[in-house]
Amino acid sequence: MHRAQARCALWITQGLNVDWGILLVQATINGLIVGFLYLLMAVGFTLVFGVMRMVNFAHGEFYMLGAFAAYFFTTRLNVPFLAAVGLSFVSAVVVGGLLEWLILKPFRRDELNGMIVTIGMAMILQNLALMVFGPDPLSMPAVAEGTLSMGSLVIPNSRVYVVTFALIVLAILYAFLRYSRPGRALRAVVEDFEIAAIQGIQARIYYPLGFGLGVGLAAVAGALMAPLFSVSPFVGSTPLLKAFIVVVLGGLGSIPGAALAGLVLGLIESYASLFFSSSTADMVIFAVVMVMLVLRPKGLLGKGEV
Repeated sequence: MHRAQARCALWITQGLNVDWGILLVQATINGLIVGFLYLLMAVGFTLVFGVMRMVNFAHGEFYMLGAFAAYFFTTRLNVPFLAAVGLSFVSAVVVGGLLEWLILKPFRRDELNGMIVTIGMAMILQNLALMVFGPDPLSMPAVAEGTLSMGSLVIPNSRVYVVTFALIVLAILYAFLRYSRPGRALRAVVEDFEIAAIQGIQARIYYPLGFGLGVGLAAVAGALMAPLFSVSPFVGSTPLLKAFIVVVLGGLGSIPGAALAGLVLGLIESYASLFFSSSTADMVIFAVVMVMLVLRPKGLLGKGEV
């Protein structure tokens, strides 16, 4: 992204013609790549909020744990990357379900106290990672070498690989939520807890499942991002902030809203980074969110009563 900005500035200063069409298409592709990873984070965040009515401030730490799990499986145990991502997901689902049952169970649908508990959980997980892996950033080998060229467009194969796997994960999640009996029951709990209970759905069974799946998606996002960026105990804070923005923008408790808002946020960030600096891009994102909340407080696809 910064290289594209530098090239653009150089062409302007040299008086050369800039092919804005190519730059915008490249920015769109980059935005969609980032947006799909934001989408994974935000859908998991929404699942937890929808099931438990709890803002999970430990969500970023599960992203971080997923990244470390992928690093450990690939570099220490020589597990293939895709298998490492799958193992990261399964590990996060199991750990998340156990933590929900052992720690968060008394705070189900208790927004304030549950939020405070997840803040403490986030601090514990971050410090445990600091003790085990140390403070220095760690690097993973690239998933795939080379680039994919389409005319003037150039996309690293590692990013194509990551996005393809993210799409597969999202397709599996969609099929699970739409066609499986546990998935439909979980979706009913997210949509309306009271109506689900009237229909005989035992919500207490789906609390650990919803929390485990939610943090598992965060772990998948972290595992997919690990080869693209460095891994450290502090990498979860920015994805958590972006996931929170996406959930607010899409509408609290709305899974389709989170999906739409994740892609929108990725595109806004990419376009703003093309013309401005990264810090200015963050300002643009927050400005868009504030305007959106003024014009449509419930979010893009949120329910009015939320």
